[in-house]
Amino acid sequence: MNSVRERVLREVVARLSSAIAPIPVLRMPAVPVTREASPALLLFVDGDSITAHANHLVDRLLIVRLAVVARGADAFDVADRALVTAHAALLADPNLSGLVIAVREIDCEWEFDDADAGAVLLPARYEIRYRTHALDLTQTG
Repeated sequence: MNSVRERVLREVVARLSSAIAPIPVLRMPAVPVTREASPALLLFVDGDSITAHANHLVDRLLIVRLAVVARGADAFDVADRALVTAHAALLADPNLSGLVIAVREIDCEWEFDDADAGAVLLPARYEIRYRTHALDLTQTG
């Protein structure tokens, strides 16, 4: 069985993919998104830390970053609409069907790269609080 963290990330990808189709969701892409492949929603894990220990349970904080990449004259609109839809899908069930304690938005910022055909990158970060057993990362607490 996969770890709770992996199951959480798979659930996030599934919810986002369903919500923003046909825009692809790329998890931790190893190569830059080409002009032809944009718009795209990129999912990165910025960290996973332990916030508390209690008995045999461990509280954890997973930070994920969504980044919408869009290009062209309407790039800001495309990126904004995709992020609005992704945000709604992610927070529609902030417990991810009981898999996590909570999902919360942290921040969002705009970046514009004029050197790359007007590329817009709209990142938003979310914290996902979840709990595991101290000795078994596959079990929720």
